[in-house]
Amino acid sequence: MEKRLYIVRHCEAEGQDFLSPLTKRGFKQAESLSEFFSNIRVEQVIPSPFLRAVQSVEPLCQKKNLKIEIDKRLSERILSTDPLPDWLEKLKATFQDMELSYEGGESGNEATKRIVNVVEEALKNEHENILMATHGNLMSLLIKFFNQDFGFEQWQNLTNPDVFLLRFTNKQVHLERLWKQKDVKMIIYL
Repeated sequence: MEKRLYIVRHCEAEGQDFLSPLTKRGFKQAESLSEFFSNIRVEQVIPSPFLRAVQSVEPLCQKKNLKIEIDKRLSERILSTDPLPDWLEKLKATFQDMELSYEGGESGNEATKRIVNVVEEALKNEHENILMATHGNLMSLLIKFFNQDFGFEQWQNLTNPDVFLLRFTNKQVHLERLWKQKDVKMIIYL
């Protein structure tokens, strides 16, 4: 039996806070995401409890009449509880040293273990087609778990939203990026 896990990065949000909603564009992206999955069988939807992740899958769940089953383990990785003006460099360093952690934050290995536990549980349940909505850093760590070449640069190239498919067949894992960003626009301020 093949299991398919669709790993979705949330749509564009107004901020990084737990209660940050989607932007106007993000709500349109959520509708596009729903349309993207219209001909794909999805039996279970598990988002992060962050508002932006839940709002990203609401149109899909309404269209397919699916229950939203929140799992806090899909929450974004906490890099640090202290403000980090150089957070991008700090994040990059955590991709190179998976044990590195900052004040109040998780190491890459700790966050990876958290999301891998969710995936392992999903592989044991009765559903064959599961969608998990999460966040860019946590998604990247999961992909890195299955493909060591995935790192900081690939994280930077993720889009909002983004979709990867993990197919599990006969103890093999196949990873594929499915989302092709359609509405990327470059804005130049003069």
